[in-house]
Amino acid sequence: MSRVDAVPAPVLVLAGVVSVQFGGALAATLVPQIGAAGSVMLRLGFATALLVAIARPRWRGHSRRDLVTVGCFGLALGLMNFAFYGSLGHLPIGVAVTIEFVGPLTLAAVLSRRPRDLVAVGAAGIGVLLISRALSVPLDELEGTGILLALTAGACWAGYIVFSGRTGAAFPQLEGLALAMVVATVVILPFGLWDVARHGTGAWDGEVLLKGLGIAVLSSVLPYSLELFALRRLAPAVFGILLSLEPAVAAIAGLLVLGQRLSPVQLLGMALVVLASVLVLGLGARRAPPQPTD
Repeated sequence: MSRVDAVPAPVLVLAGVVSVQFGGALAATLVPQIGAAGSVMLRLGFATALLVAIARPRWRGHSRRDLVTVGCFGLALGLMNFAFYGSLGHLPIGVAVTIEFVGPLTLAAVLSRRPRDLVAVGAAGIGVLLISRALSVPLDELEGTGILLALTAGACWAGYIVFSGRTGAAFPQLEGLALAMVVATVVILPFGLWDVARHGTGAWDGEVLLKGLGIAVLSSVLPYSLELFALRRLAPAVFGILLSLEPAVAAIAGLLVLGQRLSPVQLLGMALVVLASVLVLGLGARRAPPQPTD
């Protein structure tokens, strides 16, 4: 057993959630400079280079089924990032996150086989709405394009959860993730190059590249690696509900780093999100059965 395997799977998920929030804060300062596609291309490019150097993946020696799995994983990963970054240009971030979260919550509900899981999904969904304050945003401020992009990101997020677990079961260590990142980078590359042409190469200075490297580590390399290890031992439905901690972590980070105080409604939302995780973890989450590799 490796050192990572000795760490409880929920702890790995939580560490990934925290990492993503810091990466998201950094990304918020980069998108206005080089665009959504350019930011995603830079993030995935750096992350892919790092993971390929670490994992040294091999394309040969795998079954066609495993290669299809890793291809679907990479496609979901790339489109998830692209669609979500694009939605931020049309929607408030709290609303975008809430709509995107429909994806993993729906997956958790579909895969659930126990009544308490359905209760947890409901509590997490209500909690996310309250934390993000999406209910306080006037409907006439919601743009159809942004909603469609956020829903697309949510659907890709659900696909990411499913194919990440299958990839982790089919490939050793981080090899499958590295291959998926190559696929994701290739998928996003044309859109990223278009953004480069639109904003001009002059915007890509040393500061932008440094931010891109930081986002790659915080938003891709660390969380994706931790989640891949966790999904080897955690059912996708449980993982989807645990991801509901993301808005809570973001709210806490806003209080500690930015001095943003939480309203009573947000505190209630956080309590519901935590309750959802306790319902899943405290009442005995079952280990996911291993996925076949051929």
